[in-house]
Amino acid sequence: MELTADSTIYDLLKAKPESAEVLFKFGMGCVGCAIARGETIKEAAMAHGIPLDELVSALGIAA
Repeated sequence: MELTADSTIYDLLKAKPESAEVLFKFGMGCVGCAIARGETIKEAAMAHGIPLDELVSALGIAA
């Protein structure tokens, strides 16, 4: 499965556990958040006021 901005945080962390460190650097505590199971990377970026292009670049995934 290709990870994109429309993938859920859960799928991201499942496929790339090392992404947790990147999320923390952006101030996102997604690892312990119950919403992460259904929230997309795009939605999480919007909720935290993080530019999506910066986040996906840091995560090494497609926009």
